[in-house]
Amino acid sequence: MPPRILYLATADARGHLMRAQLLTHALREAGAQVRVLTTSDEGARFLAGFGIEAPVLSRHYAVQFDAQQNMLRRETDRNVAQYMFRPERMLRDVWKLRAHLRDADLAVNDSFHPALLLMGWLPFWRRKVVHVYGASLRHALETNFSGRMPGFVARVFGRIVAWQIDRSLARIEHDFAYGEPQHDGRGRHRLATPVAVVDAAGHGDEARQMAAVYLNPHFQEPALADGLEQGLADAGVPAHLVGEGYAHRAHWHARDEHWIEAAARSAFIVSAPGMAALSIAAVYRKPILLLLTDQPEQAINAGRAAQLGLAHRVVVWRGDAPKFARAVAAAAGDLLDLPDGEANASEGRQAAMERLRHWTVLLSGLAEAARGP
Repeated sequence: MPPRILYLATADARGHLMRAQLLTHALREAGAQVRVLTTSDEGARFLAGFGIEAPVLSRHYAVQFDAQQNMLRRETDRNVAQYMFRPERMLRDVWKLRAHLRDADLAVNDSFHPALLLMGWLPFWRRKVVHVYGASLRHALETNFSGRMPGFVARVFGRIVAWQIDRSLARIEHDFAYGEPQHDGRGRHRLATPVAVVDAAGHGDEARQMAAVYLNPHFQEPALADGLEQGLADAGVPAHLVGEGYAHRAHWHARDEHWIEAAARSAFIVSAPGMAALSIAAVYRKPILLLLTDQPEQAINAGRAAQLGLAHRVVVWRGDAPKFARAVAAAAGDLLDLPDGEANASEGRQAAMERLRHWTVLLSGLAEAARGP
């Protein structure tokens, strides 16, 4: 019998969903049976664009952001508390997942949905649950109350969360800069973040001179888009603009299932410092302009990009569109002056294939092990 995998992908942003569709297609090609669930209607539509049917588990749990992609901590805490302690919410989702798990060998929690966090430490279900998360996201979760509550309380919260995560069958921690797979012998695996495989064939000068822009749906502030567009125009860089929050604006697209191909063939990438965007830049050797907002794990990612020598510049939105435009133009000019990485296209394709293979082998193996003899 082929491995049977349930994949729950949270839809707070689109990195979890992109990873879900990449791994679902790769696992199905390897012979596994994969069912996908998500947490919003918008997330279901996003996955449908990649040929993935994903019913919505429930719409009650979500991290909260403002229109500039700044995380709203109090609102998020309130939403999570209401989700966890109102019986018609999390307990109802646990009941739904219980039925799904009866027909699955493995349940993948991408990333930290509370219902599977709970089920991942309960004796009956923990042998099937695997948590998938970015290294920076786990750190941000465990330190969520640092500086906002007394130190002792914040540390206790972090330890409880860590204990809850580590009770599951396995943990897959991913990062844009990880190399070969690692395993600590106690259920913790480290893999490089998966990336779509892009055709290594040559392409025209027009693509190589363009900026590939992707902003997740939390970006909705009009002045931010004004400043970004003006800055790129001032730098003389045409742009392929994708962002659900700006779909109503001229020249922007809500979604583009081929955006990664455009990114891999661009002069440089423009995105928030999410793990997926940084992975594309690292694999396909593309400079990246990082749009930094108040989101803890992305601030960690931006810092690591600097430590690892990834070709990048950082711009910070502070509410001043003209000043932001000048910063974007200057950063774009710097990135355009960097050496062209075009010769590495075939290497990038091979690296992307290797990353996907490592994930497929590991998840299939975990499903087989969870099934038992």
